[in-house]
Amino acid sequence: MHFGQVEGTDIQVLDPRFKRMFAGWARVERLWTGARWSEGPVWFPAGRCLIWSDIPNNRMLRWIEESGAVSVFRAPSNNSNGNTIDNQGRLVTCEHLTRRVTRTEVDGSVAVVADRWQGRRLNSPNDVVVKSDDSVWFSDPAYGIDTDTEGARAEPEIDGCHVYRVDAGGAVERVIDDMVRPNGLAFSPDERLLYVADTGATHKENGPRHIRRFAVSADGKSLSGGAVFAESTSGLFDGFRVDRQGRIWTSCEEGVHCYDPDGTLIGKILIPETVANLTFGGAKRNRLFICGTSSLYAVMLMTNGSRLG
Repeated sequence: MHFGQVEGTDIQVLDPRFKRMFAGWARVERLWTGARWSEGPVWFPAGRCLIWSDIPNNRMLRWIEESGAVSVFRAPSNNSNGNTIDNQGRLVTCEHLTRRVTRTEVDGSVAVVADRWQGRRLNSPNDVVVKSDDSVWFSDPAYGIDTDTEGARAEPEIDGCHVYRVDAGGAVERVIDDMVRPNGLAFSPDERLLYVADTGATHKENGPRHIRRFAVSADGKSLSGGAVFAESTSGLFDGFRVDRQGRIWTSCEEGVHCYDPDGTLIGKILIPETVANLTFGGAKRNRLFICGTSSLYAVMLMTNGSRLG
């Protein structure tokens, strides 16, 4: 299948299961360009808009569905990276510069969700998801303190890069401590599985460039397992999302890769820029929004995102 209306884009079917994801008229669209490093897209249904981060430019952008207009949502943004929406419809954001996870309240004020673990400052929260029990789960690699490009150079206060859970009462607990550089994360539709990317190859020779799969215990917070679910065949996996059938749609160097829950790579969406993150949006969550390095892309699907975020 070839939908080359935008130069350099293509939809490659590797398995018949992927072909069913697209109508015959589907094509990849470039909605906007002009960023330095696009990340963290999140869909807001009430405003029919997408918000995403432009990390080095220290701003967040907003795309309006009705008009296609793009404007600055927040600047400075504290070098924001990953974003999601919580169960009350509020924006949750990872901030590199301030080394914290925040929540934007309905009145526009910003509250701190987490900035420390056991009294020590976090590294630079990267990506975040919210579970149905209102707990907030986020990854904390050190990309924002490695240099001044996407935050502020600083020495880490925590030994290593980990994944954390913040309960509804605000308590911060470390839930994964054996990754090199944890990055994107997402739950399966039934929340019995947690998928987490490790981009450790950026800092360790022959380091991880994969997604691991953990089982969520009956208590809703403890994890077990952690076997590798998929190895990237194109650069690194970064941010990703899951559809209603449990398929993983993940960013990578050549665009988007789609994995069946059984671990089979069933298809690719080729983008002429490295892709860092993506999300499902639109009224029925059947439009995939893709953050290329400098541009925002989208394609309509014959499936739906498992949830907002």
